[in-house]
Amino acid sequence: MGDLDFWQKHSLSFLEMALQADKRERLSPASGYGHAQGTCGDTVEIFIQVQGDFIRNASFETNGCLYTIACANTVVHWVEGRSLQDARNLEPVSVFDYLETLPQEEFHCAEMAVDALRMALASISRIAAPPTSGH
Repeated sequence: MGDLDFWQKHSLSFLEMALQADKRERLSPASGYGHAQGTCGDTVEIFIQVQGDFIRNASFETNGCLYTIACANTVVHWVEGRSLQDARNLEPVSVFDYLETLPQEEFHCAEMAVDALRMALASISRIAAPPTSGH
């Protein structure tokens, strides 16, 4: 009976993001990379490929629970095709609202996924910058 409860208590948005695996990979080369770790021990890595001022491709890796997977997947699906500025404006509450049935006590998973995105966005200039010579 417990399995049936799981399927019935979660929204279609949550189930799709928790179970869809097409964005769970390491992008190479990545224009930006971010890593965040929660107090629970879960980690999220976000990889983004940028073309101009837009995110062309995004993916994630995690060792986390189903809630962390759903949040990270939501973030990478949301940012693809959007401007870097739009991506910078993404807030954890937007991830929470989209998923509809993410338990409030798992809100930290949305925060962790957005933190990893922000780190990936911040790393873009460092990754794209040519190495400086010691001269």
